[in-house]
Amino acid sequence: MFEQVFDEEERGQVGIGTLIVFIAMVLVAAIAAGVLINTAGFLQTQAEATGEESTAQVSDRLQVVSQSGTFDETADGGEGDGQITDLEFVVAQAPGADNIDLDEVSAELIGTAGQETFRLGDEDAVGIEIFTDNDGDVVLTDNSDRATVSITLDETTFGDSGANDLGYVLEEGDRLSVTFTTSSGATTTSEIRVPSTVVEDTVRL
Repeated sequence: MFEQVFDEEERGQVGIGTLIVFIAMVLVAAIAAGVLINTAGFLQTQAEATGEESTAQVSDRLQVVSQSGTFDETADGGEGDGQITDLEFVVAQAPGADNIDLDEVSAELIGTAGQETFRLGDEDAVGIEIFTDNDGDVVLTDNSDRATVSITLDETTFGDSGANDLGYVLEEGDRLSVTFTTSSGATTTSEIRVPSTVVEDTVRL
């Protein structure tokens, strides 16, 4: 059944050939293992980055605590019933959110005649006041932080289009959708509904 090798030289050659094959198999296995480890490490890093970005897009958002508007009876020249000339939002960090720089937050207004998007820190018509002791700091760092974001609607031009042309000056009974988007891509939408009859200068919306 087994062939006996009586020549000592042939016996040595068979042993060397087996050793060479064994070493080759070990090298191939080591290379394959290295490729698998590198690929697994890359996939793990990519998965972690994707998970962090996805989490930020969900959690790193603003929370609108309250919203109101300033009603001016003479804003339309006395020809009608007046208009909402300013919007004011009190905002905070949503639960689980990281630091939010309000200057980097963008706002999208969708009115009766169109939409306009702008960054809060780029518009003179936008005012930001944060309730902290640091002057000029507009970064929300804690869930207890609150900030006021005010948007002037009348006599204001956002981008290339006038707010008046897009229906952003609100009258009684009008509606407006405002969406805040943080730098991480998390969005918060607030619906503005002006009462059909306004009897006060400051109106909760």
